[in-house]
Formats: sequence, C-alpha cells, structure tokens
Amino acid sequence: MSFKTADLCDAHEDSVRVLDLPLRDYGGQVAFRGPVSTIRALEDNSRVREAVAEPGEGRVLVIDGGGSTRRSMLGDNLAAMATKNGWAGVVVHGVIRDTEAIGQLALGVKALGTCPRKTDKRGQGLRDVPLQFGGVSIAPGEWLYADEDGVVVFGDRVV
Repeated sequence: MSFKTADLCDAHEDSVRVLDLPLRDYGGQVAFRGPVSTIRALEDNSRVREAVAEPGEGRVLVIDGGGSTRRSMLGDNLAAMATKNGWAGVVVHGVIRDTEAIGQLALGVKALGTCPRKTDKRGQGLRDVPLQFGGVSIAPGEWLYADEDGVVVFGDRVV
C-alpha cells in the first residue's frame, strides 16, 4: 500500500474531503485504506460487534459515536475480531479502550481518545447509513484513506 494523504490532497484538490478532527492513532497499522462501511450509535457498540463479526474484505468501519467520551466504542476483543475477519481499519468519532492490545494488532485504528468504560448493549444504532461529522459527509461504499497526517474521503477509489 503506497499512498500519502498529503499527496492525495495535492493531486485531488477538487474532490478530496478531509476529516477535520483531532484523531489519534491506536492500531498497529498507521496507514490504511478501503471502502467504507458505517455505523451511527451513541454509547452502544452492539452494531460494531455485528459488523466486525462479518468478513471485512479490506473495508474500513467508520463509527459515528457522536464524539462521546463517556463510553468506548471499540476494545481489544472487537479489534481482534476485526483483524481476524479482514477489516483494514476502524475510524471512531468517539473513544476506544484496551489501547495497548489494539496497538499490537495489524489493524488501523483512529479515535478521538480513550475511556476505560464499556458501552451498554441495548442493540441500538444504525448500519450503513450516511454520516456527517468532522466537517465531511461519509457514505457507505466511498473510499477512505488514513495515515499519520490524517483521514481523507473520496467518492471512488483513487489509488
């Protein structure tokens, strides 16, 4: 995988969307890319568990947790399941936990921060719906590219 988000921004200035959030890297894979699958859920990661249990096929799971820092949307067990099932990465508009273990996995993980508290499991949330956060719209099937410089989104694959 050879790309740099800065180069993608330069080459595709008119079509790139840059996620404007102070995301931090937590996974063992800093750079990752793939078609997007989405989840919108607040402090309930039931839909995250459903998604990572399925074949990832190189996709990136984008979770809109509303920016909440009260409950972690991803922990080591779900991250390990995502790795095992072929997900390329996870981007969380919210927080995660078990960062030491997640850092050992061959999975890209970006989040706002951490919280040791798990979510409630109420079966709430929506899968594969358009999301709007960090100044951009993100729809299922679009392409996301992430590296140490940030996260960018395109309607189609560019590299």
